[in-house]
Amino acid sequence: MPLPKIVTPTYHLTLPSNDQKVAYRPFLVKEEKLLILALETEDIKEISNGIKTVLKSCIQTKNVKVESLPTFDIEYLFLNIRAKSVGEDIEVNITSPDDGVTPASVIISVDDIKVKRNEDHNKIIDLGEGLFMEMKYPSLDEFIRNNFDFNSDVDMDKSFELIASCIDKIYNEEEVWATSDVTPKEISEFLEGMNSSQFKQIEKFFETMPKLSHEVEVVNPNTKVKSKVVLEGLASFFA
Repeated sequence: MPLPKIVTPTYHLTLPSNDQKVAYRPFLVKEEKLLILALETEDIKEISNGIKTVLKSCIQTKNVKVESLPTFDIEYLFLNIRAKSVGEDIEVNITSPDDGVTPASVIISVDDIKVKRNEDHNKIIDLGEGLFMEMKYPSLDEFIRNNFDFNSDVDMDKSFELIASCIDKIYNEEEVWATSDVTPKEISEFLEGMNSSQFKQIEKFFETMPKLSHEVEVVNPNTKVKSKVVLEGLASFFA
């Protein structure tokens, strides 16, 4: 007589980027093992493949392309899937701001963590003289680098790679240049030809981009001083 099938619950959330409703289920033990093994390799490609496999398995809604989701969508999905898998509350260790040394522990409910939007954020960058550049959000590969890259050194070349990967198109009234139709070298030369004012607009796009964010109150266990700390990005919630 075969063993009974274990029923896995289904949950729902709304993607912050486009308000699409997505059904998902928790990690299974085999998937959690896959993630752990991938993380132990400290290899970005292995971690990327592991997270792709797990997210694709856990997302129940059809036609959701994990690779093309913005970073903040992936963070929000991953956080909620993990919460339903191992627990709704997260214990985070934070260095007390008042002395910069003493660690303090804070318990955060996943339900309280939201993706915050900035009113000054704009995907369209005005380069002047009727020329515009439309940006797109970093995707899964950048999510992996931000949260699991064991080499934290970021050089100028990697910064340019990130910016180049987030340019969707360049256009004016007469013509549109899709970045998918030009070479990485051409994009790099285009970026290098910008002035500082134009480049600052690109920096502002990344600085004001929607992000996983939550403010917590930290109490230094030694001095008893209370401080407010803003946690941003998935990695902050597992510190």
